[in-house]
Amino acid sequence: MTKSKFLSLDSLSFQDFDENSELIPLMTPEDEAEINNETMPETLPILPLRNTVLFPGVVIPITAGRDKSIKLINDANKGSKVIGVVSQKDETIEDPKGKDIYKTGTVARILRVLKMPDGNTTIIIQGKKRFDINQVITEKPYITATVKDVSEAKPADDNDEFKAIIESIKDLALEIIKESPNIPTEATFAIKNIESNSFLVNFVSSNMNLSVEEKQKLLEINDLKERALATLKYMNLEFQKLELKNDIQSKVQSDMNQQQREYFLHQQMKTIQEELGGVSYDEEIAEMRERSKNKKWNKKIEEHFNKELSKLQRMNPQVAEYSIQRNYLDLFLELPWNEFSKDKFDLKRAKRILDRDHYGLDDVKRRIIEYLAVLKLRNDMKSPILCLYGPPGVGKTSLGKSIAEALGREYVRMSLGGLRDEAEIRGHRKTYIGAMPGRILQSLKKAGTSNPVFVLDEIDKLTNSHQGDPSSAMLEVLDPEQNGEFYDNFLEMGFDLSKVMFIATANSLSTIQPALRDRMEIIDVTGYTIEEKVEIGKRHLLPKQLKEHGMSDDDLKIGKPQMEKIVEGYTRESGVRGLEKQLAKMVRFAAKNLAMEETYNVKVTNEDIVEVLGAPKMERDKYENNNVAGVVTGLAWTKVGGDILFIESILSKGKGNLTITGNLGNVMKESATIAMEYIKANADEFGINPDVFEKYNVHIHVPEGATPKDGPSAGVTMLTSLVSLFTQRKVKKNLAMTGEITLRGKVLPVGGIKEKILAAKRARITDVLLCEDNKRDIEEIKQEYLKGLTFHYVTDMSDVLKKALTNQKVKNPKTL
Repeated sequence: MTKSKFLSLDSLSFQDFDENSELIPLMTPEDEAEINNETMPETLPILPLRNTVLFPGVVIPITAGRDKSIKLINDANKGSKVIGVVSQKDETIEDPKGKDIYKTGTVARILRVLKMPDGNTTIIIQGKKRFDINQVITEKPYITATVKDVSEAKPADDNDEFKAIIESIKDLALEIIKESPNIPTEATFAIKNIESNSFLVNFVSSNMNLSVEEKQKLLEINDLKERALATLKYMNLEFQKLELKNDIQSKVQSDMNQQQREYFLHQQMKTIQEELGGVSYDEEIAEMRERSKNKKWNKKIEEHFNKELSKLQRMNPQVAEYSIQRNYLDLFLELPWNEFSKDKFDLKRAKRILDRDHYGLDDVKRRIIEYLAVLKLRNDMKSPILCLYGPPGVGKTSLGKSIAEALGREYVRMSLGGLRDEAEIRGHRKTYIGAMPGRILQSLKKAGTSNPVFVLDEIDKLTNSHQGDPSSAMLEVLDPEQNGEFYDNFLEMGFDLSKVMFIATANSLSTIQPALRDRMEIIDVTGYTIEEKVEIGKRHLLPKQLKEHGMSDDDLKIGKPQMEKIVEGYTRESGVRGLEKQLAKMVRFAAKNLAMEETYNVKVTNEDIVEVLGAPKMERDKYENNNVAGVVTGLAWTKVGGDILFIESILSKGKGNLTITGNLGNVMKESATIAMEYIKANADEFGINPDVFEKYNVHIHVPEGATPKDGPSAGVTMLTSLVSLFTQRKVKKNLAMTGEITLRGKVLPVGGIKEKILAAKRARITDVLLCEDNKRDIEEIKQEYLKGLTFHYVTDMSDVLKKALTNQKVKNPKTL
């Protein structure tokens, strides 16, 4: 509308309305009287309305899209411009007949016809008076019918009750306009300037938020007072709803909080996804239901899933719990319920794979083959829980991968190092935002089967914290009697882990909880010998490094003597990680020369090793002569393998004090004390003058003072050293020994025999003195490693001295 001024409403008449006018005026009492005096045509073309009701005096726009309606409008616009307007009973009917429209309608005058760009026609019509349809004459090309006028019963001018109702309608209408944000404030001007009571009732009825059926009922009321009262009732309901809505909005709309913001964003995302062809929430649920039909669930699990899916269906997709519930159901569908890979029982093939990937480790391989054999015979055996215990770098973790390949199972590895939250094992309760299952179930989901080989790496490095004790949570996982129903807090159901083959790895058993250690079968993976390292270097490490550096086997060759030199001179470890690094240096040196087209020795020499790696840093101790009294060779076990050590003792004038040096632990110091006291108690038997103990101080020293040493195995060595010192007798040449001693003179067995024997062989020792009970350890060592060694087994200290000491005095003996 333009800015033209409102003219006096009393002077305006609808009869004078021009189709070019820019203002559609309100009805005056004079207009109403004139309309009531007009003669009703006997027949009228009937225009069915889909979703509104036209009241007398009210002006509304109508968009006509149906061909019948457009023809009716065009014909009427060319003629009298008077039509009958009646509402449809069912707005979905495209081609309404006489039976599909109400009997009561409103005579209307076409004020303006507008042709729209989309082909539709919009007309502005004004209701005049009500009519009833007597009979439908034709339905083509549009409905025409005979009609009759419907008289309206009006109350007397002095009816106070009617006046009060009209005033109430006006006041309430003004209140609604004021409270409603959707009605422009200019509407108050129209309400205040309506003088006709019947038009006021019709105007308000037409603009109320009522259904077509409710508006039609108002139109059909013949008594104006009754119609006004019914309108007032509807207005009261409308006002109450509006007040309640505004009250709620004033409480929650003060500031849009994060949840509302997310809601609107999610709604926009949902609309965008649907526009782009994304999956709707209903389609997701249908997809989940379809996927569940292919799962191998028992009845209990299936019922639980369907219950949780129904819960998801009832949830609002915008609430935070929806995503948790969806993740929960996704986990249910992705977990490998009763999905098992087929085991391969070809024991010879399994042995070939284990031998191919790992050199040595015979005990571990034998245990795996035994397990396969039993599984082949029984087929229902629960998987064992193995713990590979040993120093770093010996292949414990990679062994799990070889076992998986040998069995034909999936391989899963889970690092437990530094884990201190119990929820990492058992999962979080799904009541929390961001809840997720534990890593056990997550790993099984990735594996896709319920019987993988599951490596629990570094199980000895689990730690406790205020968030719980993960090692206690592992008790259920690693107990064959319990893990058939492993309970994850997120899943809230038992999951069968009994078919999983768990393989734990550890560097130290002392930090593993006793109850947890009791559930596992401990397999000791000892450090590799020099010979084994040489073989591993030639068979595995060197080819691997050549491949990684883009070279072939013909580009670099390292012989066994050179490989042994690298092992002995540049590494000191139980495993082979350090050896691999040194070999990588050799390969890089060759790769550089190859790339620069410089000459180099394809077959590596000792000089090449020194040139690339530098001077040897870790040359092993070699046996020394036996010309000095009190110097005896012992055998020691270290975390990087076996080694020899020298026990030295010396006498000096004094009062009989015993001094022990060499960075020794308490157990080793106690061994020296025991040896000293045993010699004192049996001095006559050894031919020692007891006065010596009062006149001389004794000093025992173990070289390499920077290296901590401890353990009882040096007991026999210290005893021999002290007796040699006091008697000045020579120790047998090329002899080394190990064993624990007691005050009663007994020799006890010790551990680490394999490593100690190999260390003795490397030091060119020919005779080894051991406890009788260690004979079983010698029998487990391969004969090729024992070649050139003679073993002397003893049970008490007197046997030690008989076999260790000669009757010959040392060079330049000391007179005591």
